[in-house]
Amino acid sequence: MTYLPPHFVENDPAALHALVRAYPLATWVVQHEGELLVNHIPMLLDAERGEHGTLVGHVARANPVWQALAAGAPSVAVFTGPQAYVSPNWYPSKHANGLAVPTWNYATVHAHGVPQAFEDAERILEVVTRLTQTHEAGQALPWQVSDAPVDYISKLLRVIVGIEMPVQRWVGKWKVSQNRSTADQQGVAAGLAGQPGEAAAQMAALVQTKIKA
Repeated sequence: MTYLPPHFVENDPAALHALVRAYPLATWVVQHEGELLVNHIPMLLDAERGEHGTLVGHVARANPVWQALAAGAPSVAVFTGPQAYVSPNWYPSKHANGLAVPTWNYATVHAHGVPQAFEDAERILEVVTRLTQTHEAGQALPWQVSDAPVDYISKLLRVIVGIEMPVQRWVGKWKVSQNRSTADQQGVAAGLAGQPGEAAAQMAALVQTKIKA
């Protein structure tokens, strides 16, 4: 279970899907025989497949996690979006009464489901091709799977296993200062906007979207 105060809940499928696509490296946790198997793999979202969409990816055949899936193991894939430290100095209320402490803002999506492994080479090639096309799209000269020799790709396909997880439920948590007053929210957005780095800028923009009218 996730600690999820009502003011931090994000249920908009479009927002959840957008974060997954923007931050596709999942922390993937599988329960197996009393242990938690943790892996980090990029996943693609097929939003139209299944009631809540389907996540796909692949792991090394040498990774024992895929064999654990035969037992129908429950699983969660965690996608972490923008995150940033929040200084109490950015709250106007702190300067009025001193009642403030530091915190951390973040946006995250949890996808729950029961994953399955598949070994069909054509299906795995399709996943590898889609991953490549997605993440090479911004390159001036996108690399393609067909750029490598066919026998080389065939050899690599034999040492990976496909993963598919129909999503049973989504949990979105946007902890972006919604529990603060409007003035404090505005102070956080301004404070973050003044910090270096893309992460702070992204969080400033998120806070702006949640400022109370």
